[in-house]
Amino acid sequence: MRFATCATALLAAAVVRADEEASSSTPDVESSTSSAIAKPTFTPTTLKAPFLEQFTDDWESRWKASSAKKDDKSTEEEWAYVGTWAVEEPSVLKGMEQDKGLVIKDKAAHHAISAKFPKAINNKGKTLVVQYEVKLQNGLECGGAYMKLLQDNKALHAEEFSNSSPYIIMFGPDKCGATNKVHFIFRHKNPKTGEYEEKHLKNPPMARIVKTTSLYTLIVKPDNSFEIKIDGESIRNGTLLEDFSPSVNPEKEIDDPKDTKPEDWVDEARIADPEAKKPEDWDEEAPFEIVDEEATKPENWLDDEPLTIPDPEAEKPEDWDDEEDGDWIPPTVPNPKCDEGAGCGKWEPPMKKNPEYKGKWTAPFIDNPAYKGVWAPKKIKNPDYFEDKTPSKFEPIGAIGFEIWTMQNDILFDNIYIGHSVEDAEKLKADTFDLKITAEKAEEEANAPKIPDPPKSPSDLVFKDDPVLYIKEKVNLFVEIAKRDPVEAVKFVPEVAGGIGVLFVTILAILVSAVVGGGAAPSKEQVKDAAKKAKVVAVDAKDKAAEAVATGAEKAQAEINKRSTRSSAS
Repeated sequence: MRFATCATALLAAAVVRADEEASSSTPDVESSTSSAIAKPTFTPTTLKAPFLEQFTDDWESRWKASSAKKDDKSTEEEWAYVGTWAVEEPSVLKGMEQDKGLVIKDKAAHHAISAKFPKAINNKGKTLVVQYEVKLQNGLECGGAYMKLLQDNKALHAEEFSNSSPYIIMFGPDKCGATNKVHFIFRHKNPKTGEYEEKHLKNPPMARIVKTTSLYTLIVKPDNSFEIKIDGESIRNGTLLEDFSPSVNPEKEIDDPKDTKPEDWVDEARIADPEAKKPEDWDEEAPFEIVDEEATKPENWLDDEPLTIPDPEAEKPEDWDDEEDGDWIPPTVPNPKCDEGAGCGKWEPPMKKNPEYKGKWTAPFIDNPAYKGVWAPKKIKNPDYFEDKTPSKFEPIGAIGFEIWTMQNDILFDNIYIGHSVEDAEKLKADTFDLKITAEKAEEEANAPKIPDPPKSPSDLVFKDDPVLYIKEKVNLFVEIAKRDPVEAVKFVPEVAGGIGVLFVTILAILVSAVVGGGAAPSKEQVKDAAKKAKVVAVDAKDKAAEAVATGAEKAQAEINKRSTRSSAS
């Protein structure tokens, strides 16, 4: 036992020494590159706009939380806006130092807050640009993150802002379950009746549900065209006249409500052929299936075996009373012998489809000669028709509000721009969003779980990483190659070959000392001489192994490929 232990230790030491010498000439290319993510510092913009909000220290002078009740017409209940708001820096993936935003603080609560504009915004003849940042710090499973641009009127009071407050435009992300979209809704006034109707974008884009900041931009031009951008990328284009439902302008003609279909109108395109007759050989009574007379009972059919048997593992309950409960009968289970053969019990031939079956006869259909077509009421002029050629001329906008119910908290809003300059909105984006999103994504990538490295081949292993695995893989590889070609094993794994050489010389020296010395302890000179010889042999083995490696590089690489393929396949 001691000899085996010493031999293993010597082999390991030799392999380690050979590996260290081989790797001493290879530079270490691994280095630590972790460093803090550089983040810009917030600087208030100098841009001017009808409304531009960056939630600086004086934000409370502009924004007021609502104390109104929310009317829920679907349940006839009232809900209080109990959700709280705060202005603070992000707590998740902060991309800019000292940059604060308006944050929803409560889960599963109704929130409402608004800010009046210094002056009502009128976009008649002007482009309307709406842009703001949304940061879903806890994601978004069910809730909204949209804004409302409120209709300007004298009765507009921030503390009374609610879901029933009239708005002009509703814009922004909304998600709950399978529903995921960016709302663009505008309220349009019927010039004839004075009534308002919501117009919804037919094909809204999907919101981006990420924890980094998202930038939502809406551009409406005087020619009724619109564009929606997300993070500066154009996502949806169209016109207010064609891409909204219900349509801005009603149909010029409508169905006459007084028109009725004539009694003799025939709208059946096809009828049963009245001249068709059932063939004389048509048997309606023939069954769908009949007994297969050609079937024979399988030889391994067990006629005397029942389909079920008493469960041999069932036991009568301890509290079973035969006098009160009656005789206990164990439950039955399928007879296992039935699975061993073709079946059990009385054999009966199977059924097969009846070749004579035709079913109930019906007359074939033909084109109806009296058919007049699909009836439709005649058209008349729509008494409610109007044509609004410029729905982009929204009514004056007097305030902005967030009226939201959400299951997630810590939704952050920032850098709100409402004005008429696409260029200024782009400049604000460049000074804020573009800077912070770079830092956010860098931090997100740095914090992402590292993908584990693929399994290394034996030639790529390093002793210091896992000594046991290193020695095991090297020795196994040497033995596997040696079974086919010992010379190739020496060429391919010189560390093990050199270690075996040193081990052999050491054992030989010990045996010679035992024989020559007759049991007496070897002298110092004998030990030094044996060590010197072992060192010479080890150096010679190392030199030969290095030479073998140089001459057998191509075969060694081929073996690496084979081993790597087997490792990945297993």
